[in-house]
Amino acid sequence: MGQAVLDDDQRKLGGPSVWTRSFLLFFTARSISMLGASMVPFATAVGVGGLGYGPTGVGLALAAWMAPFAVLILFGGVFADRFTPRRMMIGADTVRMVTQGISAALFISGRPDLWQILVISAINGVAAAMYQPGVSSTVPRVARDVQKANATLRVSESIMMLAGPGVAGAIVGFWGVGVVFAIEAAGFAVSAICLLLLRLPAVAFQAVARSVWRDLRGGWQEFRSRTWMWSVILVWAVFGVTLFGPMIPLGSVLITERLSETAYGLVMSASGAGTVVGGLIAMRVRPGRPLMAGAISLFGFALEPLSIALASPQGVLMAAHVIGGAGWAFWSVMWATSVQTQVPAEALNRVTAYEVAGSTLFVPIGQVLAGPVAGVVGAPQLLTVSSIVAVAGCASLLLVPAVRGLRRVHPT
Repeated sequence: MGQAVLDDDQRKLGGPSVWTRSFLLFFTARSISMLGASMVPFATAVGVGGLGYGPTGVGLALAAWMAPFAVLILFGGVFADRFTPRRMMIGADTVRMVTQGISAALFISGRPDLWQILVISAINGVAAAMYQPGVSSTVPRVARDVQKANATLRVSESIMMLAGPGVAGAIVGFWGVGVVFAIEAAGFAVSAICLLLLRLPAVAFQAVARSVWRDLRGGWQEFRSRTWMWSVILVWAVFGVTLFGPMIPLGSVLITERLSETAYGLVMSASGAGTVVGGLIAMRVRPGRPLMAGAISLFGFALEPLSIALASPQGVLMAAHVIGGAGWAFWSVMWATSVQTQVPAEALNRVTAYEVAGSTLFVPIGQVLAGPVAGVVGAPQLLTVSSIVAVAGCASLLLVPAVRGLRRVHPT
């Protein structure tokens, strides 16, 4: 049945196998919503910083989103199995359309309090937790070439990330932060409509009525049985506190204060340009050991915090972020494809929830601690440590036989 749907879409569009009608709708939904989402970290950093809350306020705002996302995504995987991923994604997009509309109104009409920003960020984090598990399980259902589909999505998301910060900087300069949130609200609305029109092939398994906790235990057993998966997540837990967490709160303030808000937007766009390059490479290069190749490419990501810590000129900052973005994108495609092709379809939503939860759970800790720790040791010094941790983490991945030796497989 699933193959028949894909073949029918293939004949209608007359294009390569990845461009089915279903993939085109899913691609559109992801691309448009990502354009809005790529503007929000910049708008949040500039908006909260402009209200006088400093790096600590920026870190709290980002952590308020990340914390509920990391904690509740496990339940998002269970609910995706019970109510279908598409319904969960449509509901999450609808909620975020409303909350970002409220954010827009608050910033446009006056000076929002920090607690209001934190509450809205937390609600968005809950919605994202309900949305994200379904993304991974949907890709194999809308495209036969899973790696090419992931790479195509990554390139599109990267283009949106490339355009987003620069566009957001211009919008903030002309119309203010509130308009950025209004655009994101519209993006979530379009995404929900595309997902509503999406036609997915029937799955080969049927959900069995079980308790939520039993479903969670089943997902955990699938997750822990794969050494290559939990080894990567352990490294990501360290990255969350020492690398991913401090990057935006400290980087946004250091670059903005030393150069300008526009310069920060251009640096973020350079990172987006790098991810486009990495995604394009991932379309062509199909290594037999995807995680080993991805870990090697990820060494370049260490240049991002290092270039900020060294107060590099804007040109050097942008070059470092291009290299870092390319390495990150290539790793992301290799990782997503490995998860989607190595894990059974009936467990994919829940396993995805565990791997995403583990990789993001410690990021809000890093975001919250970034300001206070930087106040003691200095922001440049803390970002220097981040770059050292990035190199050590990539080396650790290559030392794990299960990660280094994982072979590429084709989905059945």
